[in-house]
Amino acid sequence: MSETNDRISKVVGENDVVLFMKGTPLFPQCGFSSRAIAILDHCGVGYESVDVLQDMEIRQGIKSYSDWPTIPQLYVKGEFVGGSDIMMEMFEAGELQTLMDEKGVAKAS
Repeated sequence: MSETNDRISKVVGENDVVLFMKGTPLFPQCGFSSRAIAILDHCGVGYESVDVLQDMEIRQGIKSYSDWPTIPQLYVKGEFVGGSDIMMEMFEAGELQTLMDEKGVAKAS
């Protein structure tokens, strides 16, 4: 698992915002991933996505990496934020946009 953790750490460390999801932003493969993409798009930030359906090691490894059992998973500036329910709660409360602003996350280009 350490090689998988290294791969995950690299992606998380090299991108301000990373969403581990099922599918892609243009073709999400579950409702939760679709909702997470919609939230990020509404926030107007640039982000990297990782399709866990394309790599079973990442799909399992991300769950132990974050100690969080479900996908999607959002990371901002290297910190685990949560899944789609937490994203939705934070978005509705204005906390997600505040977090992005405070962390200096670049707007989508």
